[in-house]
Amino acid sequence: MSVIDDKTKRRWRRDFRKNRRDAVEFGQQADRQIERLLLRRFDRLLFVRRFVFLWMALFVALIFLTFFQARGLSTYYQSLQPVPGGIYSEGIAGTFTNANPLYASSAADRAVSRLVFAGLLKYDNGNNLVGDLAQDFVLGPAQTHYTVHLKKNLTWHDGQPLTAADVVFTFNTIKNIQAQSSLYNAWKDVIVIAPNSSTVTFDLPAPLASFPHSLVEGIIPAHLLKNISPAGLRSAPFNAAPVGAGPFAWKFIEVLGNPTTDRQQRITMAAFDKYTGGRPKLDGFNLITYSDEKLLVSAFKKKQINAMSGLESIPEELAKDKGVQLRSTPLTSIVMAFFNTSRGALGDIGVRRALAAGVERQPLANITGRPTQLADGPLLRGQLGYSPELTQRGYNFDQANQLLDGAGWARGDRNLRYKNGQVLEVSLRSQDTQQYSLTTQYLQQQWERLGVKVNVTYYSGDDLQGQIVSNHDYDILVYGIGIGADPDVFAYWDSSQASITSQGHSNLSEYKSAVADEALEAGRSRTDNAVRVVKYKAFLTAWTADVPALALYQPNYIYITRGPVFGYNRKADNGAADRFYNVENWIVRQKHQTN
Repeated sequence: MSVIDDKTKRRWRRDFRKNRRDAVEFGQQADRQIERLLLRRFDRLLFVRRFVFLWMALFVALIFLTFFQARGLSTYYQSLQPVPGGIYSEGIAGTFTNANPLYASSAADRAVSRLVFAGLLKYDNGNNLVGDLAQDFVLGPAQTHYTVHLKKNLTWHDGQPLTAADVVFTFNTIKNIQAQSSLYNAWKDVIVIAPNSSTVTFDLPAPLASFPHSLVEGIIPAHLLKNISPAGLRSAPFNAAPVGAGPFAWKFIEVLGNPTTDRQQRITMAAFDKYTGGRPKLDGFNLITYSDEKLLVSAFKKKQINAMSGLESIPEELAKDKGVQLRSTPLTSIVMAFFNTSRGALGDIGVRRALAAGVERQPLANITGRPTQLADGPLLRGQLGYSPELTQRGYNFDQANQLLDGAGWARGDRNLRYKNGQVLEVSLRSQDTQQYSLTTQYLQQQWERLGVKVNVTYYSGDDLQGQIVSNHDYDILVYGIGIGADPDVFAYWDSSQASITSQGHSNLSEYKSAVADEALEAGRSRTDNAVRVVKYKAFLTAWTADVPALALYQPNYIYITRGPVFGYNRKADNGAADRFYNVENWIVRQKHQTN
């Protein structure tokens, strides 16, 4: 082994130190290079990323600002506009049984019948007669002769042509007593003939000014019903699956729920493309019946239906719902207190005048919480023949007391009035509804102030009609009668209609006046409006003097919807089903569109 001398060791140490210095210097150079080439660029990258992020954030902010600005400015050049389409669902309390216009009686029946069938004429939004299936109708040359020309290319829902033969078939079926239509009496003496396929003539036994208003009845198809006997027509399967020519075509009916608790009937109809008034703007219409009003309101609250028909006011639980809308349309009807002039004290004109003078009617204008037009006679205000100078007695409490005193009814025990030991006592009958109950209670209070003992009884609609009205079993009856667009009130006040055995027995006061009879018969048989006004003046003079009833107010038809129904613009209706006379124009959908 060789010995390493000191000189060699020193040289190694110098080399080691040099190498270490070189390594340190190389490391420092590497650090400088890393810092220059990587870290500084990394800082620049972070700066670039922040720069890019800020620009992206600014870009996104601009997008949002542009969106909200456009949305805010859209009200200046865009707005919600009604557009066609959609399915409309209406609820109604009651039961559907028969859509045939010859037999439709319930509210649901009449509603379906009006949607499915079309008449020769119908009422426009102003309650004026206009053509539906008819192009026109002409009176003359005789005052008993009418000619109707049909529109061209009329079709039934099944595609078959609708012609004058269908019109003749409809009214001749009504005239057949075996068909048992409620319209029989109005048509039994009218001769209906079709000279050709587009013309129908009507010959009346005597002039009747209101006859054109009878031409709104729905027309039924001869090709589907001519082989059914008149006696079997009421129960024909057609009545529950009808084919008409109205705005909506029948599709099907389904029964839902439990018959004893929550039974529903859903009648589904589709827009008829070839309806004479133009294809409806709604694609379809559902009419849903409910067994009672509570179920109807519940379905509306759950937004299962768009509208409710038949209620007298908005239910309390919906009163604060801003999405609920109420449409109130005056009916051409009058609610009256009918005095049965054939019974007891009501046969005394002095007593009747006292009862009329003893009622302050002004509070009745808001009896149901909604503004109501007061009535002051047997004709509606503004109607042909109405005269503001010939109205019933106004409120005069002192005069009412004097009239009763003069009639021999003196005050006695308990502030009641007596005559020959008998108390002045009357039976007051009415229907068990909110409107009629409030009205009846108010009248009871007013007449009890005069010393009259008033015994009030309420009935369901069917019981009132079947037991009380049909038999004239009352002293005073609070009841509504339909006047219609024409002022022919012969049925309600002519002596021939007073007896319960008479054809119509609609003279609910059993009012008999030779002067009134002559005026009524002359007024309905003249077609010149100026002459009719003169004739009705004599009737109004007799009526206001004899006071067979106390006219109270003109009721309203209430229609409740969730949201707007565009096109529902009726000024008056003759009945609840009249709301559908312009149903082809209803729109419920809305869409933003450029103004």
